[in-house]
Amino acid sequence: MSEPAPFRDRIAILRPLAVRDFAFLWTGMTVSMIGDGIYLVSIAWQVLSIENRPGALALVGVAWSLPQVILVIASGALSDRLERRHLMIAGDAIRFVAIGALGILSISDQLTIPIILGLVTVYGAGQAVFQPAFSSITPAIVPADLLVQANSLAQLVRPFAMTLVGPLVGGVLITLVNVGFAFLVDASTFAFSAVMILAMRTRRTRKDEQEGQASFFGDVAEGFRYVRQQRWLLIAMVAATVSLLAVWGPWETLVPVVVKNDLGGEASALGFVFGAGGVGAVIAAAVFGQRGTLPRKPLTAMYLAWALGMFGTAGFGVVTSVWQAMVVAFVTEASITYLVVVWVTLVQRLVPDRLLGRVFALDWMISTMGVPLSFAITGPTAEAIGHDATLIWAGAIGGTITLAFMFVQGARGPERDGSLEVPEPSITPA
Repeated sequence: MSEPAPFRDRIAILRPLAVRDFAFLWTGMTVSMIGDGIYLVSIAWQVLSIENRPGALALVGVAWSLPQVILVIASGALSDRLERRHLMIAGDAIRFVAIGALGILSISDQLTIPIILGLVTVYGAGQAVFQPAFSSITPAIVPADLLVQANSLAQLVRPFAMTLVGPLVGGVLITLVNVGFAFLVDASTFAFSAVMILAMRTRRTRKDEQEGQASFFGDVAEGFRYVRQQRWLLIAMVAATVSLLAVWGPWETLVPVVVKNDLGGEASALGFVFGAGGVGAVIAAAVFGQRGTLPRKPLTAMYLAWALGMFGTAGFGVVTSVWQAMVVAFVTEASITYLVVVWVTLVQRLVPDRLLGRVFALDWMISTMGVPLSFAITGPTAEAIGHDATLIWAGAIGGTITLAFMFVQGARGPERDGSLEVPEPSITPA
């Protein structure tokens, strides 16, 4: 009688954890994303405690997002030239310093809005250094036939940690201790992530190093040319620019205002709302990961899920209780998780590895170009027409624009040109 397969092998979404380097990457990512969830609650509560108006939170959003738009394309080019592990460790170190300083200054009651803006700008720069290398390292670690599971597992961890565990822990820490202590716990998660990445064995190959001898600016230009030639990539990135311009600022800035001021919730209530979104995202990622394959028309499914997620922002403008806000968050985050798994897997399968860092960096830069402006206009708009109306209009505009881009010629090209039907060769894990 044969022995039963290990539990990890029977649960499809867990199979990538058999790869040593991915297990280290996943562990560090899980802990640091719990810290990101703590940050979401902590920064909102800290800013609203100093200046209780949407405009203050909007300024913090601008400070966080602007350095990412400016720096991420350079970081993407570097991630295709240098060892990606080193860039990820550098990104963790920068974020550790920025969030640690927030915690120390909060505990000593020395934080002001200008100081927060400066430290959050440094934090955003750390994100820009880390993200392209992180997004492009997975195909070098796991076999191609496990990419869907690996990306689903990453997206399961992201909401579970960032919008479920992290916000709940953050709310409890703020309530039982103080917001400064919550920031210090967040900072410690980046130190742990750096240790996990340091333990990985993945290295750049000799071929990778030789490719990195080209001009840095030539590398950047090559990335732009590739994205311009691949219409499905360019259209999706431009669609993201416009839709995120509509919804990102209102979501990040006004949902805490709705929970705190309209619904009368404490920090724990905000944690529950974010946590409900995390539950929805976890379920979506788990179902997708167990399935292990992309839908038959992945780009069509992606755009539909994307539009639903954008429309969900409007729901926060009509909720009258915390439980209703939790339902809206559940549906919205589940939809966003679905689209992210499809998108990341498609990019990793269809884009050559030597260009992955630049493409992911361009994706982040182009997609988020409107985010600083989104934060900048959210505050004045909310103060002019009210935060509920701002949320409703933001969701309606973002969802409608997303559906419109789905019908632009070339937006769903890989579904029609046969490129998705060619199987990728397996990659031997490092």
